[in-house]
Amino acid sequence: GRLPSIKESKIFNYVLVSFCDHGVTPPSTQTARLITSSGSPINSAIAGAFLSFGNKHAGAIERAMNLFQSKIDSIHLIDDSDIDNKQIAALAIEIYKEYIVKGKKIPGFGHRYHDIDPRADKLMEIAINKGYIGPHIKLALALQDLVYDKKNIRLNVDGANAAILSDLGFDPELGLGIFMIGRLPGLIAHSHEEKMDEEEFRRFCDLDNVEYKG
Repeated sequence: GRLPSIKESKIFNYVLVSFCDHGVTPPSTQTARLITSSGSPINSAIAGAFLSFGNKHAGAIERAMNLFQSKIDSIHLIDDSDIDNKQIAALAIEIYKEYIVKGKKIPGFGHRYHDIDPRADKLMEIAINKGYIGPHIKLALALQDLVYDKKNIRLNVDGANAAILSDLGFDPELGLGIFMIGRLPGLIAHSHEEKMDEEEFRRFCDLDNVEYKG
């Protein structure tokens, strides 16, 4: 019901930039390039890339937003930093027991390619420096301190942005959509690069390495 403040607009822009690209490793990027190599137009390549998002690719942000928001909604914040911070610290312990102790992965933590996701660290640094620290970011950071100390696992870009977007007031169901908005420029660039620099109908694997068992 209102326009975002200048500070909110800037932090949202940082979120979009952090989603923009992750090289050629994500399935969505490879999908866009593969479709482009077949001679399909860019809209088809981007549509295919967006359809490749799922539970294992870009799905963690919605789960993390649901987790952070449900936990913060379960307590009563009173604008007393000492009391509120103690409540949030207790929530971090609660999540740790619900997930790590039971051998479950916390959404928004860990990364298949990075020991430390540099995007997450930068986002949290920006949020702190800009003075934009709401209860969901506090919970994410408290949980990171606890999980890193016990399991050497840190926030990834989905977890960091889930906390920021939650403090901005976004519904969890919008998490993937925001991710898609941020990733669009990167996908367009990959599709165009594929068309300009690579051979048509390009193979993405060495056929000599494929074994057929009958």
